[in-house]
Amino acid sequence: MKSDGEIMEILAAYDLTGSLRATAELTGCSHHTVAKHVTARDAGRPIGEPTARGRVTDPFLPKIEEWVEASKGRIRADKAHEKLLALGYAGSERSTRRAIAQVKDAWRLGHTRVHRPWITEPGMWLQYDFGDGPRIGGVKTILFVAWLAFSRFRIVIPLKDRTAPSVFAALDRCFRILGGAPTYVLTDNEKTVTTAHVAGVPVRNQQTLDFARHYGVTVLTCQPA
Repeated sequence: MKSDGEIMEILAAYDLTGSLRATAELTGCSHHTVAKHVTARDAGRPIGEPTARGRVTDPFLPKIEEWVEASKGRIRADKAHEKLLALGYAGSERSTRRAIAQVKDAWRLGHTRVHRPWITEPGMWLQYDFGDGPRIGGVKTILFVAWLAFSRFRIVIPLKDRTAPSVFAALDRCFRILGGAPTYVLTDNEKTVTTAHVAGVPVRNQQTLDFARHYGVTVLTCQPA
């Protein structure tokens, strides 16, 4: 690492020549070193301050923390690496092992995060809601809007009403378009899904339970406001 005096000489030479390579020849260092210190000065960083370098695992740390928490620190690095690849991770397994070890150490010390952003996984969550469609022949239509949480793939189907047969038909159509059923289907507390709440626990419509059992999905609802 260059001393403050050497960095000042590099910057002074650059201000004199205006050339990275000429400065490098005058100061006896690489033109890459010159560029680094000039960029740091232009960005307002103190001279000699180390530059923080991001890691390929940084965007996935919340998900890794979630897996470590759910597995009580028992998840294996190779299994975590396979799951990360499905989420679009492009790093090496060595980087994954290093990240897993650090998160596990933090978990054992009780330093895991409590509040995390919701990071979805491929094929796990499908959410649906309704919107107002156009009037056709004076009759109001309903728009059934469903989307995959991970890919944001969206499906819009016009319906005559929001009755259970119409909703189930729309969900069936969604599953066929997607080529399979998700693990969870999330929606609001529609009467077609939830008939009541007892001590804060939702009571599901029997038709919804039969539908979920037939397709092998779990229907969940958002918490009422």
